[in-house]
Amino acid sequence: MAGGAIIATADTARIEAPVTVKAYLMCVFAAFGGFFFGYDSGYVGGVLGMKYFIHQFQKLPYPAANASTAELNAFALSSSNNSLIVSILSAGTFFGAVLAGDLSDWFGRRTTIITGCGVFAVGVALQLASSSIALLAVGRIIAGFGVGFVSAIIILYMSEVAPRKVRGAIVAGYQFAITLGLMTASCVDYATQNRLDSGSYRIPISIQLIPAIILATGLFLLPESPRYFVIHGKLEKAAAVLSRVRGQPQDSEYIQQELAEIIANHEYEMSVIPQNGYFSSWANCFKGGLSKPSSNLRRTILGTSLQMMQQWTGVNFIFYYSTIFLQSLHTIQNPFLISMIFTIVNVCSTPISFWTIERFGRRTILVWGALGMVICQFIVGAVGTALPNDANATRALIAFICIYIFFFASTWGPGAWVVIGEIFPIPIRSRGVGLSTASNWLWNCIIAVITPYMVGTNKGNLGPKVFFIWGSLCAVCFVYSYFLIPETKGLSLEQVDRMFEETTPRHSSKWVPHSTFAADMGLTDKGTLAPEVVQHVEEKSFA
Repeated sequence: MAGGAIIATADTARIEAPVTVKAYLMCVFAAFGGFFFGYDSGYVGGVLGMKYFIHQFQKLPYPAANASTAELNAFALSSSNNSLIVSILSAGTFFGAVLAGDLSDWFGRRTTIITGCGVFAVGVALQLASSSIALLAVGRIIAGFGVGFVSAIIILYMSEVAPRKVRGAIVAGYQFAITLGLMTASCVDYATQNRLDSGSYRIPISIQLIPAIILATGLFLLPESPRYFVIHGKLEKAAAVLSRVRGQPQDSEYIQQELAEIIANHEYEMSVIPQNGYFSSWANCFKGGLSKPSSNLRRTILGTSLQMMQQWTGVNFIFYYSTIFLQSLHTIQNPFLISMIFTIVNVCSTPISFWTIERFGRRTILVWGALGMVICQFIVGAVGTALPNDANATRALIAFICIYIFFFASTWGPGAWVVIGEIFPIPIRSRGVGLSTASNWLWNCIIAVITPYMVGTNKGNLGPKVFFIWGSLCAVCFVYSYFLIPETKGLSLEQVDRMFEETTPRHSSKWVPHSTFAADMGLTDKGTLAPEVVQHVEEKSFA
């Protein structure tokens, strides 16, 4: 294809082929990567409340059948051990997500995800072999590196492969897979909670290997991202991948026009963001200043702060510590069952976003979702604080936690992942998504560390009052989403770049594309991408 002509178009509606079933199925399978992320996050909360696990790892004798409340409270892992076991995975995932950006640019998106599955399997094996807090923590931090690779690059891969008209729904499928993993983990915990042998916690741990093996095996059959090949100047391979994904012949106008737009956008971005070496390419993520709406710095801050806000909603308090929290109330007979119900609500609510995220847009659902969570969290905090030992009040508390989970699962859960996959230009996309994902895991880790001290009966002992904190943070999310989240619905990744240059977040929903990068940069009189542009891309090596 070197020096040849690639058909370009000035028609903003013809820069992508029609959606095919094949494109759906490929992205749906890739979204399966969220399953073992969700499962790994979900199983630990139940395990921390299992009698045999506490007996083995905290070296405590079993409480008597007529044990007092004080004795039951004492039969638990210490706040420091709870904090360590839960948060150490997020620490590993933070570093894994940061490294994943470089690895995906060097070796490919698909290869990085497969490597992540392998690293994750090693960490799970160490957790299975553990009989002490130390080895369990080592296994979880290694598994965290693998989860970091997968969680960062799955979003990048799906965003670059999925058709623009359904990209939001497809990427939301990743969040749905997370919720399925959480629910499955909760069900397994519920089934093994009363075993008085190591199977009580080793069975939940071992099941994690199954989705990791399935994902790694399946990815060998899926293609690499076409935008990865464009970055490396391998245009023949990029065209072949687009043909496979879009279900069109490689020489069809649709494939040629989409490839032309990707190449032209890449050329434009490289002229604005030159690559002058490894450290310079990282520094590019922070260039442009705060005053310029389309600057890389603004986008990096947007991506990292959006993932921080997702953690500030407090949802992982529910999925990490709901069993322990409900046990501390002493008004619920089966906390494991209620925790499982929370995950079922999460699963049933997420698919709603498949429709709403494309019908109403990313910005709209994030604004209204934050408002819904604020109301629910303050009601939970008020009811739980005013009537701490009332059975009816406890039922109301559980009901509003379920409604809160509904608002999160149908809005902020998938919405944050969708937006970070869409807002970065090609030269910094892998690193931008990696940094944003790392931010998610950094705040995940921080919340996992501090929460046991906030609600532990021998520490802060906030109980239901902790929901006032989460509610206040959700109010911040509401203000943040109203003023700072742009609308990217229905736009190609290249059109998102143009939208950032021409409008503000509050007015972005009214913006419509009016030209293509190919028309602006590389068109000759015959409507083909200029041969010198094609040759330049092919000859260029990635710095």
